[in-house]
Amino acid sequence: MTAGGGITVPAGGFHGPVKRSMTIAGHQTSISLEPIFWQALEAAAARLALPLSALVAEIDAIRILAENPPQSR
Repeated sequence: MTAGGGITVPAGGFHGPVKRSMTIAGHQTSISLEPIFWQALEAAAARLALPLSALVAEIDAIRILAENPPQSR
């Protein structure tokens, strides 16, 4: 089945966010993502041979660095 814009609706329909808890940079936090995004994140972690929490921590560290780009001279 497709929606009006040509998007194929998954067999079970769309599902809301799933919340998971994990430790990042030494503190407990929770992350909410739709199931398809959890699946993609899990596949990336498996491909990189990393635990899911390690991949999320790496993404978070890169995000933090990107928020403070070096100043131009």
